[in-house]
Amino acid sequence: MPADRLPTGVRPLDTLLGGGLETDSVTELYGEGGSGKTILCLHVALGVARAGRWVVYVDTEGLSVERLEGTAGAALPGLLERFLVSSPKDLAEQGRAVAAACTLARSGDRDVGLIVLDSATHHYRLALADDHEEEGREALATELADLVATALAGPVPVLLTNQVWRSARTGTLEPLGGSLVNHAAKTILELERLPGARRRAVLHKHRSRPEGTADFAITDAGLA
Repeated sequence: MPADRLPTGVRPLDTLLGGGLETDSVTELYGEGGSGKTILCLHVALGVARAGRWVVYVDTEGLSVERLEGTAGAALPGLLERFLVSSPKDLAEQGRAVAAACTLARSGDRDVGLIVLDSATHHYRLALADDHEEEGREALATELADLVATALAGPVPVLLTNQVWRSARTGTLEPLGGSLVNHAAKTILELERLPGARRRAVLHKHRSRPEGTADFAITDAGLA
C-alpha cells in the first residue's frame, strides 16, 4: 500500500481508498444516525493505538465504552493509554479542544497518528437551532482551517464525522456545513445503512481515486 496512507483495517474500504486514509488531509464521513460513522472512527483509532502511536479524539456526542470493548476486547486498557479524549459541551469548548489537538500534533511532543473529530457539526447544528448561525459558521471555519493546516504540516490524518439533513427539494440526505466542510475535506465518504449489520461506504470525492462503493459489516469484534 502507498506510504502516504493509513489503513482503516476494513479491507473493502481500504481497497476503495487505495490503501487507506490519506495522511496529509481531512477525511469526512457523513451519514444518518446508526450508519457506522463512530464505530469506523473507533476502529481506525484502535489500529493507530495498536501501532504505538497517539490518537487525539474530540468527542461531542458521547463515546461508547461498550463499542470500544467490543472492538478491542481485553487489550482495551492498554490501548486507551494512547488515547487523549476530550468531550466539549458547547461550540466554544469544541473550538478549544480542536485547537489543543492541533497544537499537540504539530508540536511533536507526542507521536500523534490520528486526530478524530466526532462529530464536527453536533454543536454547530445546535448553534443554528439557537439562531447563532454566523457564530457557528465562523467557529466551524476556524476549526477546519486549523485541522487542514495540521494535516499538511504533520503529516497527520484527520478523520471527522458530519451529521446530515434532508433536502426538501430533492429528498436526499445532505451533509451539514455545506461548502465549508466540503472544501476542507479532500476525501468525502457517505455511509449508508443496508439490511442487518451491513453498511455501504460511497466515495464521493478523492484526490486520486474514482468514485465508487465498498460494503462492510458491523460485527461483535468491530468491522469486517
